[in-house]
Amino acid sequence: MASFPSSSSSSSSSSWIKWFRENYAAPLESVQQLLSGSYVVLVFLLALFIGALKAVVVGPIAGLLLIIGNIGVIIGLFPAHVAWTVYSLIKTKLINAALKFAFLLALPVIFGLWLALSIFGSVLVGVGYGFFTPWVSTFEAFRKDTDKEKFLHSIKDGTWGTIRGSCTVVRDFADFCIHSYPLYLKELRESTGEQSHYSIRITEVPACIVVGLMGLIVDVPLYTAIAIIKSPYLLLKGWQRLLHDLISGEGPFLETACIPIAGLVILLWPLFVIGSILMAIISSIFIGLYGAVVVYQERSFKRGVAYVIAVVAEFDEYTNDWLYLREGTILPKPRYRKKKPSNSSELSVGANSVKGKGNSGPFDAPAMLVPSLAPSRSVREVIQEVKMVQIWEELMMSPEMRGKELVDANILTSEILSEWLKTKGNSHDIVGLGLSSYALLHSLVFSVNSGSTGILLSNGVELTHLNRPQDRLLDWFFHPVMVLKEQIRVIKMSSDELRFLEKLVLFTGNIPSIHDLECGSLVPQDALRSAQIQAISRRLVGMTRSISKFPTYRRRYRQVIKVLLCYSLGRECPQGMPISHSNRLNKSNRSNRSGSSVEIVPADV
Repeated sequence: MASFPSSSSSSSSSSWIKWFRENYAAPLESVQQLLSGSYVVLVFLLALFIGALKAVVVGPIAGLLLIIGNIGVIIGLFPAHVAWTVYSLIKTKLINAALKFAFLLALPVIFGLWLALSIFGSVLVGVGYGFFTPWVSTFEAFRKDTDKEKFLHSIKDGTWGTIRGSCTVVRDFADFCIHSYPLYLKELRESTGEQSHYSIRITEVPACIVVGLMGLIVDVPLYTAIAIIKSPYLLLKGWQRLLHDLISGEGPFLETACIPIAGLVILLWPLFVIGSILMAIISSIFIGLYGAVVVYQERSFKRGVAYVIAVVAEFDEYTNDWLYLREGTILPKPRYRKKKPSNSSELSVGANSVKGKGNSGPFDAPAMLVPSLAPSRSVREVIQEVKMVQIWEELMMSPEMRGKELVDANILTSEILSEWLKTKGNSHDIVGLGLSSYALLHSLVFSVNSGSTGILLSNGVELTHLNRPQDRLLDWFFHPVMVLKEQIRVIKMSSDELRFLEKLVLFTGNIPSIHDLECGSLVPQDALRSAQIQAISRRLVGMTRSISKFPTYRRRYRQVIKVLLCYSLGRECPQGMPISHSNRLNKSNRSNRSGSSVEIVPADV
């Protein structure tokens, strides 16, 4: 039994503190940990109840809005999609007549799959988004600072925002169907076929059709069987990994604020497993049809059949690696490529690289959505990453800043901006492509002049290979943008050449428009330098055109143009005059603006 310190001691207070620490500090810490754990469990149960209640109330409304909206867009535009596709295939010069005939034969199957999978996907997304978004929003609310904020946000978050979000999803999907897909078809029609022309002999068409059908008959059932057989392993391995992180306090359980969400992941892990099975089934359809492409590429029916057999073995081997089962596969794996591609020696799986032992399939990984079972990174390990939302905000903020400069220079007027908005962006490339390309050029020049090794954002954050988001979509653009930045740095343009590049980008390569804006020839006298600058301009505009096809970008970009229109009207309208009268003022000053000479200032650093 602990003895009390003597009261006659000269340092009685110090002795009492030392005695208290030795005898009661450890028990108090245990009690504190117990109370902390009880608080986390209470928060989890409360969030689970509130989230479930909101999901039952809000989920059906948001889900029905998304499902009905998307299916309405799909069915309503289906005749137009068929007509646009057939017309584009007939008009394009990129493929020969035999390949056009093969595509036209395959169109009924492709459009049938589009109808079935898009409607099924809309129902699945509608149910998942409508019911789980309120739940997740409730758990996110408990990461606020004060208890009052936690309670208020747990009730409010995920209600009206979920309903608005479902409408936004429908709008973005409609933008893709109405705007992006016709743009892809327009590029197909306008392609000359000079750089890469695809052709096939008419005798090879039956072999492609047979192998494509064989892929559907063989690969879809086998992929489904493998996914279902291995799903119990995925369920148990996932729970094992999450529970290990829970007990050891690693990964998502390292931060106390993230524990409720991580607990929700444990409860919903069976749904992730079901989603993996569905993704495997859906992906197997396209992987089976890819056998027809292998026949075309290899000019061999035999190699197409070998592909149909080999991809099943690759899928089995891939899932074995993910689930830490036996290495390799017992299924036959015939060779279906004459020459192994140079980039197929390694198969990137998550953060690790697994040596490939056979031929690579049509995709980087044979198409089963298997959630990562590797040890999770903690919140602190990813805190230095530049988030996708930061890059997305930069893509919107930079055109707005540069657009206001162009409005001040009388290059962008309210008539041009309002006409672009009224015509759904089908006119004035200076607004749709030129402005965003011009903003991207300024960002690259700013990064070059600052000596940055990556891309320097307007908020001072430097985006490099080390801190960029690990996102496949960003990978498609980050490396080309870095190459373009290096090309701009290497050629070391003068101020006149940079000014010419800015105008060339702004007017999307339309040299006559540049001459109309400013008298005199702006083209550099050196033919080589002129060709280099125009090549950079084409790449910039091409990248912007690719980004503009993303539906979310289109919606956000229209908001930017509306902001610029309000800014232009406010600038053109004198003080005290209502903005409604600005159109008459614009008409009276139109002739003066059209004849003025404008100088675009190079990118400042």
